[in-house]
Parts: sequence; C-alpha cells; structure tokens
Amino acid sequence: MRLLPDTHLLLWAVGRVARLPPSARELMADPGNKLFFSAVSIWEIAIKRSLGRPGFATDPRLVRSELLAQDYEELPITSDHGVAVDGLPYIHKDPFGRLLVAQAMVEGILLLTSDPRLARYPGPVRKV
Repeated sequence: MRLLPDTHLLLWAVGRVARLPPSARELMADPGNKLFFSAVSIWEIAIKRSLGRPGFATDPRLVRSELLAQDYEELPITSDHGVAVDGLPYIHKDPFGRLLVAQAMVEGILLLTSDPRLARYPGPVRKV
C-alpha cells in the first residue's frame, strides 16, 4: 500500500516516534507499504517554523534528510494537485491539509492523518 502521512505524523516519525498513534506506527513500519512525504509538508514546516508555531521548531532541511534516509519517496507538488483542490468541499480551512488531500486523490495514495477534520474528506484519507 502507498501511504502519505500528513505533516504532524511526519514530524513525529522523525523526532517523537512515541507520539505516533499505534495504528500509524504499525502501517508506517510495515515493509510491504511504500512511504511518501509531500513537498507540501516540508513547505508547511518551513512556514510555521518561521512564524514560531508550537510543534514546528524542527529544521525542515533535517526533516527532509531524515525522511529520505528512512526511504520515504518525495512527492512534488504539481498543477494537477492544485486543480484538484478546487473540487474539494470546504471541510478544512488549512491550505496545507487541503493540498495533501488533493495529492492523495490525484496520486491514488492513502493519506494518513490524526486530524479528525481532515479525515472527513472523501477519498483516500484514513484517520489513525
């Protein structure tokens, strides 16, 4: 299965594994699953870090390096992803989360999230 963890799950995966929900940890540790990270998440970390937001103190360069070292595959942002945002219902106002949902839909990748609002989107989204 192809998995796209959302930004918080990625931050926890590289820095605070104990914070990962057990269901996420199990899916992400399964060698039969292919893990992806989105450029959207790195962008979100960079922006929220620069704003001093709690939970986003980690250097985005280090997050990216660690994810690549753990064999995650990077998912770039494309115009197809941007267009797909246009068709999403307005359930979640966070633009980063909405773009992650659009990427999951376009690419056919299961988006993993601990955010109950994000999990309400139709399509390949699972709350863990």
